[in-house]
Amino acid sequence: MVIDPGDEIDHILVRLSALGLTLKQVVITHAHIDHVGGAARLRRVTGAVVLLNHRDDFLLKMMETQASWLGVAPPEIVSVDGSADDLSTVGLATIPAQVLHTPGHTPGSICLHLASEQILFSGDTLFAGTIGRTDLPGGDSKLILRSLRERLLPLPDFTRVIPGHGRETVMGEERERNPFLHPGMHF
Repeated sequence: MVIDPGDEIDHILVRLSALGLTLKQVVITHAHIDHVGGAARLRRVTGAVVLLNHRDDFLLKMMETQASWLGVAPPEIVSVDGSADDLSTVGLATIPAQVLHTPGHTPGSICLHLASEQILFSGDTLFAGTIGRTDLPGGDSKLILRSLRERLLPLPDFTRVIPGHGRETVMGEERERNPFLHPGMHF
C-alpha cells in the first residue's frame, strides 16, 4: 500500500522494486494536489487499486484550479476504484489499517489507523503541534475540531502519528501540547 502519492513516483517505484514488493493499493487521505498528484501514474504503472473517500470527488475535478494556486502544471486526474469509507479496512491482511473519516481539512479527509502497529497516518488532519488548514474549498474548522476530539483523541498516548507533512509525533505529546486538542478550543 502507498499512501498519498504526491509527485515522487519514480522514487516510489525504485523503492518497491528494491524491496521486491508488488503494489496492490493506493490510499489517498484527501484530494489535494500534493497528496493525489502522482496517483494516476502510479496506478497506470502498477495496476494498483486507488481508494479515496467519495466526499472529496469534487476536489479531483478542481485539479486545474489547485495547480494554479501553486503555479504548477495540473497532474493527470486519477480514476478512483472505490471509496475509503469510515471504519473500512485497507492495507494488508497481516497489517490491516482501519479508515477513520476525519472531515474538516476536506469533507473526505481520512486517517489510517494501524492498531496492531500502534501507528496513525494522519494525512493533513493532525500535525505535530497543529492541525490541517481549513481555509481551502471544503474546509471546516468546527468539523476538524470535532474529528480530532471524537476520532483521534481516544487513541492511546503511545500511538505514533505520521502526518502528511512535517515530523512524526505521538498522541500523548499532541494531547498535552497541541493547542487545538485542548478541551476548550473552538472556532
